Amino acid sequence: MRDFNLAQETCQLAIRDIGCLEVLINLLDTEEIKCQIGSLKILKEISQNTLIRHVIADLGGLEIMVKILDSPDKDLKCLAAETIANVARFKQARRTVRQHGGIKRLVGLLECNSVGSTSLTSYQAKDTEIARCGALALWSCSKSTKNKEAIRKAGGIPLLARWLKCSHANILTPVVGTLQECASEPSYRLAIRTEGMIENLVKNLSSAHEELQMHCASAIFKCAEDKETRDLVRQHGGLEPLSVLLGNSANKKLLAAVTGAIWKCAISGENVSKFRECKVVEALVGLLTDQPEEVLVNIVGALAECCQEPINRTTVRKCGGIPTLVKLLTGTDQALLVNVTKAVGACATEPENMMIIDRLDGVRLLWSLLKNPNPDVQASAAWAICPCIANAKDAGEMVRSFVGGLELIVNLLKSKNKEVLASVCAAITNIAKDEENLAVITDHGVIPLLSKLANTNNDKLRRHLAEAISNCCMWGSNRITFGETKAVAPLVRYLKSKDPSVHRATAQALYQLSEDPNNCITMHENGVVKLLLAMVGSTDETLQEAAAGCIANIRRLALATEKAKYG
Repeated sequence: MRDFNLAQETCQLAIRDIGCLEVLINLLDTEEIKCQIGSLKILKEISQNTLIRHVIADLGGLEIMVKILDSPDKDLKCLAAETIANVARFKQARRTVRQHGGIKRLVGLLECNSVGSTSLTSYQAKDTEIARCGALALWSCSKSTKNKEAIRKAGGIPLLARWLKCSHANILTPVVGTLQECASEPSYRLAIRTEGMIENLVKNLSSAHEELQMHCASAIFKCAEDKETRDLVRQHGGLEPLSVLLGNSANKKLLAAVTGAIWKCAISGENVSKFRECKVVEALVGLLTDQPEEVLVNIVGALAECCQEPINRTTVRKCGGIPTLVKLLTGTDQALLVNVTKAVGACATEPENMMIIDRLDGVRLLWSLLKNPNPDVQASAAWAICPCIANAKDAGEMVRSFVGGLELIVNLLKSKNKEVLASVCAAITNIAKDEENLAVITDHGVIPLLSKLANTNNDKLRRHLAEAISNCCMWGSNRITFGETKAVAPLVRYLKSKDPSVHRATAQALYQLSEDPNNCITMHENGVVKLLLAMVGSTDETLQEAAAGCIANIRRLALATEKAKYG
């Protein structure tokens, strides 16, 4: 049978159709090693076919192969593990391997003394080959969450860490493949960091093998969610090879992993400085066109992080990146929209960039994204609108030009999502700086909606809500309405928060509200004076002045009341 071309689909399906699979699997169940090896050599080849994988699993082939992993014959173990690696590419098969004790046996194949040896004896080479086959099978199995946990419990992590130190790409690829698959789990990310694996992942970014480079970058992409890992990547010199790999833009899978790793590493400011030296922003802007969506999401995510640094915002403009970013606001991919709104918002903090964004109708596009059903997109768009209003030439007029725009943003205060609420409050804070727009949002019922949110324990929302209340007090009888809609007492409780930015925003809101006598009475009854007195001595001048101003208003009211009472 092996004289046929077993890689050819017609041969593979012919074997299935004439009932050979049953015979081959029956041969596995014999005690005759030669029969088992012969059968596995054919099964290993033909199990590349999806249909055949399912038949092998249905005929109970996996259970027998898992048992064979206990065999003393090394060739037999290798073939069984490699065939498991092929068959376990679908969910049911992965479950079968786990339920029949396969994970523990496969992890056992990684135990070997030749790790790290450069010149191998034939005995060690065979052990390395067993480990490679075991790693291949674990890689296939690790696509299931329960198997990731089973690999960890079987002691797989330190063994994978040991093999990561070796220099053979043929075993490194499945080892890193397994690690990057498992890095979606927090327990693995912690282990990858604490077992010193980042150094080896960084080292292999410079490998001659693109597949290995891709898996290393992908592992860094997943692990760099954690700050300590981002620092380790920098300390082990990983940022330069990542920057260099941007030059290999033909391999899209590699590019997706590399841009993902750069995006997550750029969350740390120190890494952004290093990327700037490596001219990463220029390279990323150059890659913004003709890319698959998964690559674009990462490129734009990386630009959004890099643009937290002023000089990079200028670089994006000079490289002609702003028109492309604005154009991407018309897309439909949710993850891309979240990142592109963040990038456009970061660029908008520079007035020169804002002029381009405005000219290209970028703010209108951001505003229309508030209608997107995805709360992450809504929030990201609302955050991006804030710097646009703050830096536009005639912001008030620009906002008024969006038909139904103000009503739309006020209605988002009915959202159940805390991030959406915080971002919309921040946008309202900016909108309310224009008196005409404040009058319009007041007519749309912004005051009772803001008051309804006051009973929250979320500090981010508290801060932006207090700022919005403070700015909305500047129109008509809004101060009085806030009192009538019960916003004052909850605000006093914000002063007990641990966040100083909440204290500052709240003191400013209370100062504005204290211009109304009834609000002063409510504040006094809720013990505001004692809390504010502690803040009058703050080093933050804004907080100091607002606290003192509020206390003065309360005191003035008390004196006036006494005077009226006792003459």
